Amino acid sequence: MGWWPDDPETTTAALVPAPRGTGHDAPDGAGETGGAGKAGELVDEAALLRAAESGDAHAAHLLGRRHAQRGDRSTARHWWERAAAAGNLDSAYNLGVWHEKHGSLDEAVRWYELAAGGGDAEAALNLATLLMEQHGDLPAARRWFEAAARAGSRPAARRLALICEDAGEVKEAGEWHRRAALDGDPLSAHDLGFLAYSSGAEDEALRWWELAARNGHSDAAYHLGLLMAAHRDPEGAEACYRTAARNEHPGAASRLGGIALARGDLRAARAWFEQAAQAGRVDDQRTAGFVCVELKDPQAASHWFGRAAACGDAESAFNFGLLLIAELNDLKGGQHWFRQAALAGHRQAAAELAALLSVTGSAPELTELYRSEPWPPVPPSSPWDRTAEPELVARAELTAAAVGRRGGAALAPGDLAEILGTWDLVTRPLLDHTGVVDWLAERSGLHRGAVEHLSAVRATLLRPGSAPWPTPAEIEHVLVTARELRSRLETR
Repeated sequence: MGWWPDDPETTTAALVPAPRGTGHDAPDGAGETGGAGKAGELVDEAALLRAAESGDAHAAHLLGRRHAQRGDRSTARHWWERAAAAGNLDSAYNLGVWHEKHGSLDEAVRWYELAAGGGDAEAALNLATLLMEQHGDLPAARRWFEAAARAGSRPAARRLALICEDAGEVKEAGEWHRRAALDGDPLSAHDLGFLAYSSGAEDEALRWWELAARNGHSDAAYHLGLLMAAHRDPEGAEACYRTAARNEHPGAASRLGGIALARGDLRAARAWFEQAAQAGRVDDQRTAGFVCVELKDPQAASHWFGRAAACGDAESAFNFGLLLIAELNDLKGGQHWFRQAALAGHRQAAAELAALLSVTGSAPELTELYRSEPWPPVPPSSPWDRTAEPELVARAELTAAAVGRRGGAALAPGDLAEILGTWDLVTRPLLDHTGVVDWLAERSGLHRGAVEHLSAVRATLLRPGSAPWPTPAEIEHVLVTARELRSRLETR
């Protein structure tokens, strides 16, 4: 960080903490211009040398720094070692930085430990980081992170909070996140929002996400919008999405596209969906394609359908094939994408492919197709082609985000929304939901235990903190129940 001017040997300087000048808070050059500085600092180098040789630790530190500015590393190191041995914590810290920068990590640990043992919070933070990331000594690292955090280091408080989270110590994690968040760390404020949401304290989650969003954290603004949508506050949700979208948040752009589409504003919808689609979101690429079709821009529609089709999206592949044939008379290209969509279970694509092969006189190819493939392809069982209510979709995405934090199990928001939407759909005829599990089991013929499990998972999604989050295996099992329930009650 500008310690050794024009140092051609080191390319990782930006990854290493910056050295210090004359004191903990002194910028480069502080205390060395003018006749006297801190405690009558000597600025004449000859005088500094005499004082340092007589055992003045502060003079030795300043002398080391002057040699460091000139690029004379060995002399700088000599004087800092003398200063550190005489108790100068800044020199011990600088030696730790020097050795870390040049790869002698055991020496870096030794000097950081000397400074940290004297109460230096930055040295304790650097020492803890080295011990954890380079030596894999988590217990020792944790002790030094805690020492640094208690001495007021915000980064140490955050690192300690994450260590506690990984260890399952949720209460302790919350305490350290709170220290960091109140000291201005938006990342910890965002994490506190999730800890609160997962425990059912949604008002607290709202406050922490709002704090993080005010400090520029786009994910916090987005999740705050989802929470407002879950509480049926669409205006508040939209305002939060706009805040997040200003920072290029693709999920927020997608939400705003949906809002614009619901209002019939196709041009605004296209802009938002294309912003989300640029981030590689396949669903938004497909939707952008449909919006471009409505706006009579087949070239743009082909672009978005093509990108989504290349990612394996069957509906986009089918529509890409249609556009290639209708706009470019590209029968070969259309045939290719119909085939890709059909093999993924798209029944209409299978029918179009068969018709196309018949019209083009490709009877042998059609015969071979029937012989080599399970034709027409079997579609996924009971496909969910409805859109759940906005508050249910928001709950689904919040759950997926909460479960997936810190390397947790990945849950698909679409699967969670299907579970919530299915229950909403099949229970809609009921005015009184007392005994709803028995009613659904009797009407569908499904085992009561399966319906009860579906009900329990739904309750957890809607009321976080009431039970542990569902596992991927549970979601897979409950999805089977939900789809069978819809099939038996003939509600698709």
